Amino acid sequence: MDFVSLFIKDFIAQLQSPTLAFLIGGMIIAALGSELVIPESICTIIVFMLLTKIGLTGGIAIRKSNLTEMVLPMIFAIMVGIIVVFIARYTLAKLPKVKVVDAIATGGLFGAVSGSTMAAGLTVLEEQKIPFEAWTGALYPFMDIPALVTAIVVANIYLNKKKLRESADSAMEESLSKQPAAAGNYPSTRQEYLSQQKDPDDNRVKIWPIIEESLRGPALSAMLLGLALGLFTQPENVYKSFYDPAFRGLLSILMLVMGMEAWSRVGELRKVAQWYVVYSVIAPFIHGSIAFGLGMIAHYTTGFSWGGVVVLAVIASSSSDISGPPTLRAGIPSANPSAYIGASTAVGTPIAIGLCIPFFVGLAQALGGG
Repeated sequence: MDFVSLFIKDFIAQLQSPTLAFLIGGMIIAALGSELVIPESICTIIVFMLLTKIGLTGGIAIRKSNLTEMVLPMIFAIMVGIIVVFIARYTLAKLPKVKVVDAIATGGLFGAVSGSTMAAGLTVLEEQKIPFEAWTGALYPFMDIPALVTAIVVANIYLNKKKLRESADSAMEESLSKQPAAAGNYPSTRQEYLSQQKDPDDNRVKIWPIIEESLRGPALSAMLLGLALGLFTQPENVYKSFYDPAFRGLLSILMLVMGMEAWSRVGELRKVAQWYVVYSVIAPFIHGSIAFGLGMIAHYTTGFSWGGVVVLAVIASSSSDISGPPTLRAGIPSANPSAYIGASTAVGTPIAIGLCIPFFVGLAQALGGG
């Protein structure tokens, strides 16, 4: 009962907090047909400032902390990013009317991290005075990049195998329909044909360009810039006078924009299988629970704080809304953006912010006695 009461209390508090209130407000005014438009350039500046602030926080904290404490959470973040992709590959991809490549791309987007959701989670922890390691924001790239790389690699392997299989089947049909001039001119088995056709250079998936594309993305660029500045310089003055005070106000504007964006994406989900909606509702809790369990292992083995466990769970429950879509568009061009972006923005993000954050905060408080 402690968990239920804490969850209800945290959920009600979250509904009243600016983070979710602005998100819901954005969805409502978009549904009412409001013509409010916040220029893309302003949104870009806001995202840059938010993620730079998170990076600065992490960099300053890392500079002042014991690096060995970060190893296990970082390993777990990498593991979760990879696991989420394979969950989608072997669950969502098996459902009716869901294309395998679309399911893999969706898994990649859900395995990657939403900077706005992470910022919202950190804000909730600060508001409720739940202690957490300041460097937990630095876990972002350790989950984000492996998820995107894994999704693109798995999708390309699948597409290459599908292409070879179709070519082999077509060649076999053609060879059966014609009398060969000489027995040695044609492969005698399907395996022999595959071995003759396979070109290692054509079928090899190059991983470094994927990583490079992710690192060049605006979200990770801002995060890593802040991280580097926090590590190697002394940015405390500008951090305290500018980035820290502006953080919550800028986050509220971003939540408003995301609410309007989420509503506009709802229509896209109608173009694809309804299973994407089911997945988008359930998956954030499953992914977050896996990360929460791994975080508990880090808690009991290295003293990782309960607040840190919550942060790990929150970033796992999030789905990338900034860097992920363009990376996947470039890496898996055959995947349908209406499927993976619609599932993420229209359903996944509101679920992660509105339900998963209070859920995991309540769970941590119940288990940790907070």
